[in-house]
Amino acid sequence: MIDVRTFGELGEFRNEWLNARHHFSFGHYRDPARMGFGRLVVWNDDEIAPGTGFDPHPHRDMEIVTYVREGAITHRDNLGNEGRTEAGDVQVMHAGTGIVHAEYNKGTVPARLFQIWIQPDQRGVQPGWSARTFPKAGSGLAVFASGRAADADSGALPLHADAAVLAGTLRAGETVRLPLDKGRKLYLVPVTGSVTVNGVTANARDGVAIGDETEVTIMASEAVELVAVDVAG
Repeated sequence: MIDVRTFGELGEFRNEWLNARHHFSFGHYRDPARMGFGRLVVWNDDEIAPGTGFDPHPHRDMEIVTYVREGAITHRDNLGNEGRTEAGDVQVMHAGTGIVHAEYNKGTVPARLFQIWIQPDQRGVQPGWSARTFPKAGSGLAVFASGRAADADSGALPLHADAAVLAGTLRAGETVRLPLDKGRKLYLVPVTGSVTVNGVTANARDGVAIGDETEVTIMASEAVELVAVDVAG
């Protein structure tokens, strides 16, 4: 099963500082057919104006991954964590028993990012935050954050969930193949460019929901940056 959710079909929210698209139901956007995908419950495509951002607000019992596509975002929380995550890098927040955080664009250009929420395997874990700068060179997909047992020694940021966040780039004409175990799902979004996924075309910022496949073959129709999440169904 491969279901392409085009960028134009996504939910939308806009105010004076935030331009957001929602792959799944979020906030005032509700679609009974799009209430998540396995343990993946939120994928927001956000553009935050310079000098603005999300003021302090609470979360509980959720793994929240932020992949910055352009610009940078500055995180601050009530645990004393503070850090700046730049384009191509990832931050992970474990909401656990409760955390209050803020996310600001302190730069002079818009910050564009994916905000991804994954249900944890257990409730009430210790809250926390971490971020990492990843190498920009090379081609293919790398695991940036994971709670899968197979990724324990990969150097990926840890998740309290049987899930993994992968990202990377492909050159025009390049192909990558990902196995998909029974009962697992993959949600993939091209940041830029276009791809075919098992022969089905997806363009920049479309969402591709993949299930009941044993292998996923991604071919870049042009140079492309990709982000994907592998989750239990």
